[in-house]
Amino acid sequence: QVQLVESGGGLVQVGGSLRLSCAASGRTFSRNGMGWFRQAPGKEREFVAAIDWSGGITSYADSAKGRFTISRDGAKNTVYLQMNRLKLEDAAVYICAAQPFAGVSTTEREYGYWGQGTQVTVSS
Repeated sequence: QVQLVESGGGLVQVGGSLRLSCAASGRTFSRNGMGWFRQAPGKEREFVAAIDWSGGITSYADSAKGRFTISRDGAKNTVYLQMNRLKLEDAAVYICAAQPFAGVSTTEREYGYWGQGTQVTVSS
């Protein structure tokens, strides 16, 4: 059974940092592009960041540029999202996803595997 399991969410103050992890099991995703999305209450799911199979190419939503960093460890079959200088509007459930292809994708429909998400709460 293929699973993507996120961890690392929690409560943080404005300006703080969190590091999210997404561990894959059931198969390796070392040749797949991976991404992070988020969904806040009452809002649609939105793209946050993506990384290609090699880790050499990344893409970020404008809201994440300069503050978030996506990375991956192929040996651990894990993808990370380092989030710095968090804002109130970053509060959401953060969801990891894997796509069938090796490149970078910002498009939700191109991702075939999804995790359950981890909650990020930002307080003032």
